Amino acid sequence: TQEQKKKAGPAVHYLFGAMMGGLYGAGAEHIPSITLGEGVPFGTVVFLGADEIAVPALGLSGPPQDYPLSTHAYAWASHIVYGVSTEVVRKYVRQRLQKI
Repeated sequence: TQEQKKKAGPAVHYLFGAMMGGLYGAGAEHIPSITLGEGVPFGTVVFLGADEIAVPALGLSGPPQDYPLSTHAYAWASHIVYGVSTEVVRKYVRQRLQKI
């Protein structure tokens, strides 16, 4: 129902983000070129794959054309911040682990 989506949406969103961040970190250990662009390409791929393709395809939102360009721009910018933040945390954790 709409009420269930409203309640579960944020939890699923942040759980998915945490899982993607973990995959990014693990992937970076094996394929260092993943980190090129300081997380911007990662955030962009998550935005396109999740927000623009998967979420509408699963019926969890309307199709992308139902939303104004400003909504897409804000979401993309937010995912770029997510990607860069993920890379900053990954680098920090990697540096800390190398000192152990």
